[in-house]
Parts: sequence; structure tokens; C-alpha cells
Amino acid sequence: MTKPPRSSNHRASAQEARAFFAANPDIDAIDIIFTNMCGVPRGKRLRAHEVIAVYESGRFLPGSVLVVDIVGRDTEETGLVWEDGDADRYVYPVPGTLVRAPWLGDGAAQFLTSFYELDGTPSDLDPRHVLGAVIDELENDGLTPVVAVELEFYLVDISHGRPVPAKSAVTGHRSSDIQVYGLREMEDFKPFFDDLYAACDAQNLPLESGISEYAPGQFEFTLRHKADALRATDDAIMYKRVVKGVAVKHGLEATFMAKPFAEAAGSGMHLHISMNDAGGKNAFASEDPAGTPLLRHAIGGMKAALADSMAVFAPNANSYRRFKANSYAPVAPTWGVNNRTVSLRVPAGSPASRHVEHRVCGADANPYLAMAAVLAAMCEGMRQQTDPGPAVVGNGYEAEEAKVRLPNHWGAAIEAFEQSELMKRYLGARFVRNYAVVKGVEMARFMAEVPEIDFTWYLRNA
Repeated sequence: MTKPPRSSNHRASAQEARAFFAANPDIDAIDIIFTNMCGVPRGKRLRAHEVIAVYESGRFLPGSVLVVDIVGRDTEETGLVWEDGDADRYVYPVPGTLVRAPWLGDGAAQFLTSFYELDGTPSDLDPRHVLGAVIDELENDGLTPVVAVELEFYLVDISHGRPVPAKSAVTGHRSSDIQVYGLREMEDFKPFFDDLYAACDAQNLPLESGISEYAPGQFEFTLRHKADALRATDDAIMYKRVVKGVAVKHGLEATFMAKPFAEAAGSGMHLHISMNDAGGKNAFASEDPAGTPLLRHAIGGMKAALADSMAVFAPNANSYRRFKANSYAPVAPTWGVNNRTVSLRVPAGSPASRHVEHRVCGADANPYLAMAAVLAAMCEGMRQQTDPGPAVVGNGYEAEEAKVRLPNHWGAAIEAFEQSELMKRYLGARFVRNYAVVKGVEMARFMAEVPEIDFTWYLRNA
């Protein structure tokens, strides 16, 4: 990728901010937010009188924050801390993201930003720009991705130390049963869900249906699909912050951790994707339940790139605890039609709605990077007319294709990503190198800790 991304290189106008403050004169605490490689929203809080200047001329922030690890430590090994003088870059506001943040109080608001170099070039280490560059590649081929994001999460209580599923504020009941699609479980947390919907409405987030998922305290909500993949992914970033913030307001914690409980279901991020052609029609639409040949090629590309992308889809040590057979978390590069036991599912639906659901990502994945990796794989598959092989029928965990497993170790996934020519070509070689460095250092720090189980297993037995 040699050209700056077009799709993400749109800065909000100062007029947008002036109109917002004219309509919301009570606002005087505004969080500016960026999302770095690890997907953690970071930023700073401004007073209202400071905000217009950010819209007019940007705000300086250190470039090193793009490569801090999951807990906010500098990753010196990237060369972007001391060697770079911890130099500043610009951030500019993302259009349409200056909104009230009701869970923070009546006078609070927020907006998203993207990083730019001092010469105005979009930063190639900003995940939002990485996604924008991949969207540009598809648009060069006359295709517009139409996407929706589904995120699973747990409501938990951490007041007694180790987290446990949350107790209902309505009934005082703490469930120990799965109760998938349980309505009573939705009723138990109605005050939380009412505030969640209200906060999403205040932020113009298209939150739709929700369900009680496959574990006590686990839920999933759907964000409506959009023919603007970048904005739909912005929605996912903002939505995760809303869920966490509203949960705290209710005395709870919401976690998108991939596997918070060893014996319970993990939490995934499912990406639903179709492609519109130049005329705005779904290029995957077909009477065939498996879709058009173009959809088949897109699936072929996704299937071929799964191993290269696992470091993005499963970015943390805990991420790999989620991948277990017969758990609704995929373990192999498989695809099928109307089949939830595979990695890549073509859901049931009308011919016009034909699309693919990518089921590999954990809910802990950075939505910008997950979307970028999936769209890159689809783009390559469609360009190369990649054949995905036959669809799996029946139990995908027992299919012949399931003998080829996805990387199930953090280090192997990081190495595969770092060496992937496909990822370098679409996400940018500099980004791939630095992401691998950040995650490699993170893994070393994680492995250097001595957990309690080490003493249980080895103190007397080794």
C-alpha cells in the first residue's frame, strides 16, 4: 500500500462541532478517543472551549501511544519511544462521532479521532487507517463492503475478587444455568438494557436485537449492517465503550474478554459481510443458498488467510482458551451453509440478503484490525478466484477438513502474521512488523509472570 487511504482520510469540520455545542450548551467534559493496535480506547478529556481548535487544526498526541501494549505500557522495542524522541503526531476528529456520553453524566460527550503524521499523511500505524486502505482496495475493484458486527459479552460482578456472573438488580438472582435465548434473563437485567439502548440512541448507534447467550451472564446484541464498513466499525468501537460504561453505572463490569470462565462459552465477534457492486446491488445475491461464485471466491480467500490472520482475530493470551471443539468457537478453516459449527458461515435468508458470517474473532479483537484482515482476505480471494473446496455438511468439528487446525498458540499466530506476505501487502509492512513486535513483547511480559497454578502444580511435584 503506497497511497494514503482515501476511505479513512476524512476529517470532521469545525462547523460540526459548533452545531453540536449550539444544540448542547450544557456540555463541558469531552473525551477525545483514539484506538491503538490493542483496541483499547485511549485519549484525554477536554473542556468545551478547547474542542473547536481540535476540529480546526488537530491536537498533538505522542505517536508512541499507538504502540503501547494491552495494559498501556510503552513498547520500546518498536523504536517509536526513545529513538523517536517520543515525538508528537496530530489527531483529527472522525466525522459524525461527536455525541453525548450519558453514562458519564449530563454534561459529558466524546468523539473519535484518527492519527496523522505532521505532514498530514494518515498514520500507517493507526488501525482505522489500516482498515481504510483495505476498503480502498475493494473500491478500486468496484465493490463496496456492507458489514454488521455482532459482539458477545459478559456482565460480571467483581466485588468479591474473582469475577462471577452478575446478579440481577431486579430479582437479586444470580443464574448458574445456560438458558440460551432465555427471556427471563433479559428481564432480569432490563434496567441495564434500557440504559444501554438509550445511550446507543444518544450516540446514533444502530443497536438492534439482543439475546441471552450460551452461558450465565452472557449476552449478544446486533449492530445494524451498513454500506460503510469504516463507519460500521466505528460503531463497534463506540458500542464497546457504551456497554462498559453503562455496566459501571449499574455497579457491574462488562467484559469482552474472550474466555472469562474456563467451563463456560467464550465470547466472539461475528462479522457479517456482503459486497455491493457499482450499481448498489448485492454481488453475492443468488437463489443458490451458497450464493454466487464471487461469494465462493471471497470465502476461499478468507479460508486461505485464516492462519495468517489469527494474531489479529485472537490477539491475547486468553484468546486461545476460547477455541474448543463443540463450543460454537471454530477451530479449523471450514465453511458451510446455514451451519454454526464452521468458521465461515453463509446464513439462511432471502436471495437478496446473501452474505458470509466470519465466526473466528474473539470479542477481544480490535474491530478495525479484524475487519481489515477479513476484507483483505476476501479481496484477495475474489481477485484470485480462490476455490474454498466443498462446503461442510453436518458437524464441522468432525469434518475431514477440521484435521487442519488453526494456530492454537499465541506465539505461533504472531509468527505467522509477521511472515505473511498477504498481510504485509494489504495492511502494510510497517504495521505488520510493529504489531508483531507489540504482541511479541506482550507475550514475553505475560509469560514472565508466575501464576498461582504454577505453585499448585510444580512447587512440590517438580
